[in-house]
Formats: sequence, structure tokens, C-alpha cells
Amino acid sequence: MRSLTGVFFVLLLAVSPLFSQQRTLVMTLDDVIETAREQSQDALIAKHSFLSSYWSYRSYKAQLLPSLNLNSTLGQYNRTLSQVQNSETGEINYVENNSLYNSLSLSIDQNIPFTGGNVSVYTSLNRLDQFSPFNEGTWNTQPINIQYTQPIRGFNTLKWEKKIEPKRYEMAKQDYLGQMESITVQATTLFFDLLLAQSALDMARKNHESTEFSYKIANERYAIGMISKSDLLQLNLRLLNNELSISEAELDLRVKLTKLRTYLGYNENVDIELVVPEIKSSLTLDYDDVLYRTLTNSSFALENEISILEAQQEVARAKSEVGLQATLHATFGLNQVDERFKNAYMNLLDQEVLGLTLSMPILDWGLSKGRVKVAKSLNDVVEMEVAQKEQEMREDIMFRVLQFNLQSQQCSVSAQADSIGRQRYENTRERFLNGTATVTDLNTAQTEMDDAITNYLNALGNYWKYYYEIRQLALYDYMNDRMLAEDFDKLVENEY
Repeated sequence: MRSLTGVFFVLLLAVSPLFSQQRTLVMTLDDVIETAREQSQDALIAKHSFLSSYWSYRSYKAQLLPSLNLNSTLGQYNRTLSQVQNSETGEINYVENNSLYNSLSLSIDQNIPFTGGNVSVYTSLNRLDQFSPFNEGTWNTQPINIQYTQPIRGFNTLKWEKKIEPKRYEMAKQDYLGQMESITVQATTLFFDLLLAQSALDMARKNHESTEFSYKIANERYAIGMISKSDLLQLNLRLLNNELSISEAELDLRVKLTKLRTYLGYNENVDIELVVPEIKSSLTLDYDDVLYRTLTNSSFALENEISILEAQQEVARAKSEVGLQATLHATFGLNQVDERFKNAYMNLLDQEVLGLTLSMPILDWGLSKGRVKVAKSLNDVVEMEVAQKEQEMREDIMFRVLQFNLQSQQCSVSAQADSIGRQRYENTRERFLNGTATVTDLNTAQTEMDDAITNYLNALGNYWKYYYEIRQLALYDYMNDRMLAEDFDKLVENEY
């Protein structure tokens, strides 16, 4: 038994490293974006934010449907001394109350959005057992009752919710698409941060290797007096700086890799190598088209509409509280009382109740009028804020479109500069090896080449970030010429 346990332990030690083995993923920009949209924490938050809005909208719609309600009072026993006053003599006596009460009712209730009223159809059964001073029981039945309540000049909450809630739900859909595009922008930013870090480390290692080779040749030339001590020291200093650059680049790479890896939901056993993306140089965006799609597709316009409707709602609420308040109550039904259960449903008596309750402040020192003025002022403020937001949006879109269209040219120029910088460095390095270029010339060419590579990657990163930021605003994929969409029904079904 011990030998088997030992063998199992050895096998476990041999196999366990396989589960913690480092693996490398080669990922394009599209791979990173797709992974972030599927499994990042931000994607999970966006999903549950939408689901919260979905259930809020479902709750609103449920108010418009009839509801079936059951109410009951079971085993309500009451044994007390109750104060009773004689209506003729005015004498007050205490009478023993010893009773048991049970009731059961079933109702169908329906709100009426158009009028703000409520209609209810219900049936009820009540049983009262009186133990003292007489041992008797009574059934009270109401087989059917119809009750209607209608506020007059009151604030109709459902009417305004019918205007606002569908727009709020549509805005939640567009907000979800916008949040997913925000994830795309963030993933793109982290992608190019890591790509620049990988490039910086690669350049630092290549520069160190090249400088080390050049320093070796310089030592040979210094030995025969072909170069000065100053040139040799300059290369030596360059070599030491390259070593420092490698250390800094390795640290920066680890930080940037950890950020991207964490954002994508991977653990420390996953290494990521990135592929440099290309640009679609033929794509040119039109300001009017981007503005139109932003106002049509994004939540910006709906958010402004909801803000205005909510301000108008408060004005209507304030106006409804001014002056006469009235509520109409109407009830029609059948009922009966009897000691026997079956008799309580025979020879039913009809009952009708019709009433109007009125309320009107005589003197409120201008309180109601002041509330209306405040609501109207806030409504004016909201309208001005919306107009200002729209103007700022137009200016922001104009700037972003110009920025993106220019960035394509910037990438083209930076790519040419990158190619020229590499050629110049190779040429200068050959001349240095031939003895026709100085150490200063070599260092300058190397620095300019490194700057050109970095500038190109920065320009490339800005190109894609600008594009995805515009796509986030317009919710439109210009590269594939299609609307951004999501199967929201499937999104809800998968969760529940």
C-alpha cells in the first residue's frame, strides 16, 4: 500500500507542472478585442447593467397588465373588553368581546394608463364567530364587486411612464452597445501599450547586440590608433545605457503584459505576443454621416429626450397639485349575510357606492404656485443644457473626424520614416564598419531609427483608437459598412 502511495505521489509531481505550464498566445488586434468583449470584467458589468434595465422595463410593463391578488385573514382571535356608549342615555359600559374572524378575497386589478384610474373586480368571503355573550357564527359574502377609482385633475403617473420607459429601455440597449465599444477602445489602448513595450524591449536588445559588436570593433581600431579614446568611451557609455534600457524595457513589458492579461481574464501562466496590425488607408469618414448616425443610433439623442420629458413631467406634477383636488369612487356589487354558508349565497342584495372626495387649499401663501414656477424654470434649464450638449457634440464629432482622416496620412508618413530610418541605420553601420562613419554618426542613426519605429507604432495606435472612438459614438462599423447590433433577446435568455 505504501509503495502504491509513493508511486502515485511521484506521478503527481511529474504531471503537476503540466497544469501550470506557461503558454504563449499570438494575438492580433481583432483577437484581443473579441476576447475582451467576451470575458473581461467590463463586459460582465455591461451585461448585468443591461439586464437590470431589462427587468426594470419588464416591471413597468407589468403595471399595464391585470394582476390577480389573493388576500386573507386567518384565525384573528379577539378577546377584549370594548367600550360601548348607549346612544339614548349616553352611559358608557364595557362589554366583553370574544370573537374569531376569518376572511378570504380574490381580486383582479387593472390600471388604466389613459385616465390614471384603477378598476378592480373582486369576490370575498368572511366568517365571524361570536363566542360571548352569544355563541353564534355569521357568514358575509360578496360574490362579485366592481370598484373604480378615478382621480380628477390628478397627476397621471402611468401616462408619463408610458412616454418615458420605452425610451429608457431603448437607451439601455444603445448604452450596452456603447459600453461594448468602450471595451473595444480600452482593449485597443492596452494592445498598443503592450505592443510598444514589446517593440521597446526588442529594440533595446538589438541595439545592445549591435553596440556590443561595434564596441568590439572599436576596441580593435583603438588598439591600432584608428579611433580616439573619446569615441571608444562613447560606445562604452552607449553599451551601458543599452543594458539599462533592456532592464527598464523588461519591467515596462511585464507591467503592460499584466494589465492586458488581467483585462482579458487570463492568469499569469499565459504569455501574449502581439501582431502589428495594418490600417485601412482608403477609409475616409464624412462629418455629416458620422453626426447623423450618432444622433440616430447612440443613446445621446434618447438621453436628451428623456431629460426633457422628465422636466415636463415635473411641470405637469406641480400643476396637478394646484387648486381643486378630486377623486371619484364607484362600487357596484352583490352581498348577503347569514348564519348558514349556503344561504349566504342566496337572495343576494345589490350594493352601490358612488362618491366624490374634494380637497382644495384656501390659503397656501403661494406654495403651489411657487412649485410650478420652479418646475418651469428647471424645464427651461434642461432645454438649454440639451441644446448646449448637442452643440458640444457637433464640435467634438467634427474634431474627431478631422483627427481620424489626418491620422491615416500620419501613419503613411510614419511608415515611410520608419523604413528610411532602418535603411539609414544599416547604411551608417556599414560605413562605421568600413571606417567611414564616426561613433557619433552611428549613435545618431540608431536613435533616429528607434524614434521612427516608436513614432510609427504610436501613429498606428492613434489611428485605431480614433476609429473605435468614432465607432463608439456612431454605433456604426464603417470598415464593414454595417450597423452595430446585438441579439438582446438571446442575451436575456442565456442569463435566465
